[in-house]
Amino acid sequence: MISWFVPQASTFAADVDSLIFLILVIVGAWFLLAEAVLFWLILRFRKREGVRSKYVTGDVKSEKRWVSYPHYAVLVFDVVIVVAALRVWNDVKVTDPVPEETVRVVSQQWAWTFVHAGPDGRLDTADDIKTVDDLYVQQNRTYRFELHSKDVLHSFSVPAFRLKQDAVPGRMIAGWFKPTLAGDFDIQCAEICGIGHGLMPARIHVQTATAHQEWLREHGVMPALAANTGAAGQGGAR
Repeated sequence: MISWFVPQASTFAADVDSLIFLILVIVGAWFLLAEAVLFWLILRFRKREGVRSKYVTGDVKSEKRWVSYPHYAVLVFDVVIVVAALRVWNDVKVTDPVPEETVRVVSQQWAWTFVHAGPDGRLDTADDIKTVDDLYVQQNRTYRFELHSKDVLHSFSVPAFRLKQDAVPGRMIAGWFKPTLAGDFDIQCAEICGIGHGLMPARIHVQTATAHQEWLREHGVMPALAANTGAAGQGGAR
C-alpha cells in the first residue's frame, strides 16, 4: 500500500513495506475487534429500568479468560512481528552485500555534500567528484555509503529506498543500498537539525548505465575508465 504513494526504488524497499503491512494487518485487526467488542458491551449492558449495576471482581475463572486469552494472543502476534522485523533487519543492517562502489555522504547545516570515487575507485584522491544536494548513482549497482556529520545530528533519509540512517558528529556510519528504479527521488534530513532544517532537501538521481557514463564523462572522468564503471552494471570502480 505504501508503494501507491512512494515508489519502491531499492532492493529492500519491498521487504520494509511488507513488514509495515504485516504490522498494519495485525494491529488493525485487533483494533477493529476491540472496538466491536467495546460497542457490543456498551449496547448489551446499557442502562435498563429496574436493573441495578453489578460490580465484576474478575475472580471468576470464566470471566478472567476474557483478559487472559487476548493477552496470550497478543504475545503470539508480538513474536510474529519480532521475527519478521529481525529478518528484515538482518537483510538490511547485518548482511551487507559486496559493494561495487562507495560514496561519501556529508551532512551539515543545511546541505548535503556527496563524494563519488573517481576512476581509481578510491575516495580522497584527486579524481573524486563532489556534488552538493545532488547524488548521482547507477541503477542496479550496489553502493556502500559512508555517512558523516560536520556539526549536529542529521538523518540521511531516502523514502523511495525505505532508507533512513542517523548521522552523528565524530562518527562514520556505513550502510548500503542498491537502486532498482531509474528516476529522481527525494533526499531528506529526518532529524530536526536547527532553524534551517526544512531547507535541507536534496535529490538522488538514479541513472541507467548509459546515462551514468555520460554524467561521468561530463564531470571529467576518463572515458576509458568510465567504461569500466559497468555499462552493464558489471566490473567498475572498487
